[in-house]
Amino acid sequence: MNAVTETTAAEPVSGVEILVPLNKLKKSPRNARKVPHGQSAIEALAASIAHKGLIQNLVVEPEVKDDGTPTSFYFVTAGEGRRQAMLLCTKRRKMKKSDPVRCWVDTENDPSEISLDENVTRTPMHPADQFERFRELSETKGWGAQEIGARFGVSAQVVKQRLRLGAVSPKLLQVYREDGLTLDQLMAFAITEDHERQEQVFESLHHNREPWIIRRDLTAANVPGHDRRAIFVGEAAYEEAGGAIIRDLFADEGGGYFEDAGLLDMLAIEKLREVAAEVQAEGWKWAEAHIDYPHAHGMRRFYPEPVALSDEDEKRLEAASAEYEQLVEGYDSYDEMPEDVAAKVEALDAEIDAISDKRHTYDVELIAHGGVFVVLNHDGTVRIERGFVRAEDEALADPQPEGEAINAETVEDEQAEGDEDVQEIEDEDEEVGKPISDALTRDLSAHRTLALRVALGERPDMALIALTHTLTSQLFYNYAEAGCLEVRPTVTPLGSHADGIEDTPLAAKANAAHEAWAERMPRDVAALWAFIVALDDEDRMALLAYCVACTVNALRLPWDRKPRSLQTADRLASALSLDMAKDWTPTVDSYLGRVTKAHILEAVSDGVSEDAARRIADMKKQDMAQAAEQLLAGTGWLPAILRTPEAEVEQPSDVEVSEAHAEDGEDFYAVAAE
Repeated sequence: MNAVTETTAAEPVSGVEILVPLNKLKKSPRNARKVPHGQSAIEALAASIAHKGLIQNLVVEPEVKDDGTPTSFYFVTAGEGRRQAMLLCTKRRKMKKSDPVRCWVDTENDPSEISLDENVTRTPMHPADQFERFRELSETKGWGAQEIGARFGVSAQVVKQRLRLGAVSPKLLQVYREDGLTLDQLMAFAITEDHERQEQVFESLHHNREPWIIRRDLTAANVPGHDRRAIFVGEAAYEEAGGAIIRDLFADEGGGYFEDAGLLDMLAIEKLREVAAEVQAEGWKWAEAHIDYPHAHGMRRFYPEPVALSDEDEKRLEAASAEYEQLVEGYDSYDEMPEDVAAKVEALDAEIDAISDKRHTYDVELIAHGGVFVVLNHDGTVRIERGFVRAEDEALADPQPEGEAINAETVEDEQAEGDEDVQEIEDEDEEVGKPISDALTRDLSAHRTLALRVALGERPDMALIALTHTLTSQLFYNYAEAGCLEVRPTVTPLGSHADGIEDTPLAAKANAAHEAWAERMPRDVAALWAFIVALDDEDRMALLAYCVACTVNALRLPWDRKPRSLQTADRLASALSLDMAKDWTPTVDSYLGRVTKAHILEAVSDGVSEDAARRIADMKKQDMAQAAEQLLAGTGWLPAILRTPEAEVEQPSDVEVSEAHAEDGEDFYAVAAE
């Protein structure tokens, strides 16, 4: 049929193609679609029309007055989305409202049925075909993601994702067409472009084809982007060194994988060595760089000494602190402040920290003969540990003060001599100034010891000081003989019982507490008593609490059965309201991969639901552990050994218990003496 150009109102003729100005087209009141087209759909149609013109005619019927005469306007029976897209093009000055639009006039069929038919009787293209066609456009036309996106009204990121899906192994795409794979599973395979590897992983999959399992298997030899080494080195430096990153276009930021773990380790060490060189320039004898902290270094560690600030620094610190307080008043965070105020506050904060750091410094001799470890934190930041002295340098770094040259062997010899018979003095005519006998010395010191015990027992405040001094001298100075109380703290290392525990955030918190106290203490243990006496009650209690805390041992060891100690540990946990879920989560490495399938199912049933446990019951153990890790994430589930018992119900008094046992005829004291 020949196209007829619409110029004036005329009798409507059905079954012809005409050209109608865009501004003469209206939305049909009998359009079957009541929910309007989405903005993204209109954008896509507008992009298509702008680049390729109108591919499909609109179906229209003439608008008529009540008397049946035409108004020169047309209702769009089918193609309202295309009309909206052309109006969008006019707003963007890619079309004019007077531009002619190809339309097919239909006055014979019911407009409502035509509208419904167009929206119902259609077969969408299979996504796999779309992915492959996008890839063909990229390869044959040479179009990039931006160009393709502009022509189809989608973002460049969406185009990149479809191009990646189109690059999946043809074999797997065909499986996807046949509904053998879901889109999520196909997206997981698209993490790599290695068809052979994709097919290999596909063949190894069993009934469990969770996307995260596919990604895990495809990237088993790679380093995830959230790894501390990857964070520290950075993508740019790694790629500049020739490393390749597998990009997961369907994951959030950090979803990439570094292919070359060896290269990543080398770059991390090189960068750490650069930091170590800067720190060594402070004057240290040596500085070593390690990815992991070398716990077996066997060196003694010293801490900085407190020093007084200069008058100039004191004045500047006081002024900066006052200015800082004035600026932050009324604000809860930097985000609430104007930019210029936030910048001043940050600068003042940095200056205050820099001046405050001068309150503690390392001895010059210690720096000259000591060293530093530069290691990588769990979060990808640099951790600098100063003040370590090798055995051969200890005498130079920390010369023993005169009169303190007491070693363990001397102490042991003196104690041994005290157990031997003491010779009585044969010659009573001793010369003036000769020391009294060992026997008398021991006699008198015994009386003094007894008096000290009685006096100290009557002074709880002084007992607190003496106990704090004894524990502190051994935990911070390694001087067991510095205190006069026969109290010996035992600190059991945990690294040999739980791999990686010393690199956890909780361990970092414990180390920070130790260093904070160490920096405040005097260099010489002889000044420790005065330091503790000078502390206020709150600080003294805090120091004692830290020292006591270091000795906690709640380890459950097969060769060291101590039920009463473990029972006390449970009571302590209850009293402290200990919540292990804040610092421990069940993962494949921490728990799930190290227990039986029955334990895994019990954990999921307890932490999630019995239905969730049944869904993974038929999996192989490794797959089950991985699935359980995902299911238990964020639930706060804990194995029984990590749970804090509820506070015990108040027990009857000892008198009541004794009377009850006496009535039962039980040997109560025999039990108590066990």
